[in-house]
Amino acid sequence: MSQEFELHERLAADTFLLGRTRLCEVRLMNEKTWPWVILVPAVAGIREIYELSEGQQQRLMTESSTLSRAMMEAFSGDKMNVAALGNMVPQLHIHHIVRFEGDPAWPGPVWGTQAPVPYPEDELARVKQVLEPVLARLG
Repeated sequence: MSQEFELHERLAADTFLLGRTRLCEVRLMNEKTWPWVILVPAVAGIREIYELSEGQQQRLMTESSTLSRAMMEAFSGDKMNVAALGNMVPQLHIHHIVRFEGDPAWPGPVWGTQAPVPYPEDELARVKQVLEPVLARLG
């Protein structure tokens, strides 16, 4: 019996759906400190990249690279952090975080440096607008 993809409850609570690609849900982390987008492969029961088929792995790499490039261009960042940790949320998801020299966590990782700062509605609308061309590039 095959499972259907279901987004982990923590990802659903902490992110906003921006759109979908051929493979992934594209989600914005509700953390205004950094431009932070997550790709979640819409494949049931996957915890690790190696569990995806070879074609899905290649598709994920293409989507991740396209997203990274487009986000760096849209936000003029100094560094792109890409990570798949899964220690808190076991469902496979790939973080894409634009970093800036001098940001609150620079040069360390963003995790654990401060409590999340949620988007106010007006700023959420603005960042979604900035991300529209990024999503268009993902197809």
